[in-house]
Amino acid sequence: MHSSAVFLIEFGAVILGLGLLGRLAGRFQFSPIPLYLLAGLAFGEGGLLPLGASEEFVATGAEIGVILLLLMLGLEYTATDLVSNLKTQYPAGLVDAVLNALPGAVMALLLGWGPVAAVVLAGVTWISSSGVIAKVLGDLGRLGNRETPAILSILVLEDLAMAVYLPIVTALLAGAGLAAGSVTLTIALGVAGLVLFLAVRYGRLISRFVSSDDPEKLLLVVLGLTLLVAGIAQQLQVSAAVGAFLVGIALSGEVAEGTHHLLSPLRDLFAAVFFVFFGLHTDPASIPPVLLPAMTLAVITAGTKIVTGYWAARRAGISVRGRWRAGGTLVARGEFSIVIAGLAVTAGIEPSLGPLATAYVLILVVLGPLTARYTEPVAGLITARLAARRKHAPAASAEGGNGSVVEEPHEALDDPDAVGRRS
Repeated sequence: MHSSAVFLIEFGAVILGLGLLGRLAGRFQFSPIPLYLLAGLAFGEGGLLPLGASEEFVATGAEIGVILLLLMLGLEYTATDLVSNLKTQYPAGLVDAVLNALPGAVMALLLGWGPVAAVVLAGVTWISSSGVIAKVLGDLGRLGNRETPAILSILVLEDLAMAVYLPIVTALLAGAGLAAGSVTLTIALGVAGLVLFLAVRYGRLISRFVSSDDPEKLLLVVLGLTLLVAGIAQQLQVSAAVGAFLVGIALSGEVAEGTHHLLSPLRDLFAAVFFVFFGLHTDPASIPPVLLPAMTLAVITAGTKIVTGYWAARRAGISVRGRWRAGGTLVARGEFSIVIAGLAVTAGIEPSLGPLATAYVLILVVLGPLTARYTEPVAGLITARLAARRKHAPAASAEGGNGSVVEEPHEALDDPDAVGRRS
């Protein structure tokens, strides 16, 4: 069969399969990311039906997927919001980094993978999935809750940290020395700072330049600008993803809203291709040997994310129930973890890192929506039982002394932080 025909058949089958998997995930109201990863495992080497002719095109589509993911993420925030979050919420960001990056680094060192792999795995365990968490907040009707800004602040700080982290990882994976790595980081920080300054000072002018009443022209200008900036960033060894993220930050107002509406379908398409591509480069047979470390990391970092969210919400003056909800919501990992692990897989630093990251994300992208929904009621149940036991002991003692029991008032059942629909 002609190679172009084989390509069309293979790629068409992949896209059709992804669409059906997305519909299946939507029916059961959970993230399609684990299904996309499983599809990649099925189509990769060692899978059920390895791809051949379309793999190179899938690789290009995957790179575009990463760029669009980061562009759309940048569109969610204005430069002013980012600067404000840096000033007021940085302690929560520091706690988040220490509690969640450290387990990944320690695990890599315990497995004997070396310092570079430790830095990579630290990023995999550190960054929550903004996409999954945003969907969960919407599905649970919590977008109006008082704890939601604390959750979003942590996500914003993680996204900003990526502008520094990704260039460092890129330099380490390329084997650059201290001098070259310092230059790369300096360039990244300089570019990020310049874009933030221009976005704060001249954001309206930039948006006016890009703006167009014709959706076709707006799509072409924004997409072309994003790919151009991403390519330049890649050439400077900063990271195409960071370049796309900064373009998203620079756009605001109606332009950002219009771009978000136009690019959402493209983002979803190429992001799905990206997750498949990551799975293609992971041999299913390599996952069982790393399943135990992946499960251990998942349990530990689920707990550390809950502690992070609880601490951040407490610092923001949120009630106890809202603190537990904030912690449970942050557990999910997804696109950023796969992006970081994908860099390491491409560089070939540690064969087992890709399979471990795949298993880790699969576990937490499924567990995340469950912890978001059930952490607060489970914590409330445990707290109530402990309180009942503590109250039972003195009550029994008092009854033994004078035959009467003084009943204490029950805790109020209303939740002042649950502005939105209760789950």
